[in-house]
Amino acid sequence: MTQLKHLAAMAATVAVVTFSQPSLAEGTKDMSPEQQNVITLIEKMTTSFEKGDIDTVMQTYEPSQSIAFEPGNPVSDSTLARELFHQFRSVSPKFTYSGHEVIVEGDLAVHIAPWTMTGTDPEGKPVAGEGLSIAVLRRQPDGSWKMVIDNPYGSRLIPAAN
Repeated sequence: MTQLKHLAAMAATVAVVTFSQPSLAEGTKDMSPEQQNVITLIEKMTTSFEKGDIDTVMQTYEPSQSIAFEPGNPVSDSTLARELFHQFRSVSPKFTYSGHEVIVEGDLAVHIAPWTMTGTDPEGKPVAGEGLSIAVLRRQPDGSWKMVIDNPYGSRLIPAAN
């Protein structure tokens, strides 16, 4: 049954990509200006977080957002999200993306990127993690982009990745 669900998900993905004809790119090469704007926002969020600038991190999200700080448990409360970003900052994380895929359709975009993270906990012990970031963004009235849904644990449901 799990294999059937996996095949159905793959078929749906192929159908969406084939029939919607969105703007699609991998890496940062050959991206449209809108795709590059999405990447710029993701980079702004990541570098701000690494610097501990949580105010700027929160500005990369819409006020009504959903962020998965842990698998399967998204947070929509901005005050709690800010607090969790401050707590996670205690491991001094450094992120690396191994590529980016951006799909833009109208005023919506999806950003997909494999990531790795290294850091050090407050006791000096090394910390590491990895995953697949999947973020949904919406174009704002001024033409900029902001995240609405941010799930850095997108790979957790893929059998081969677990």
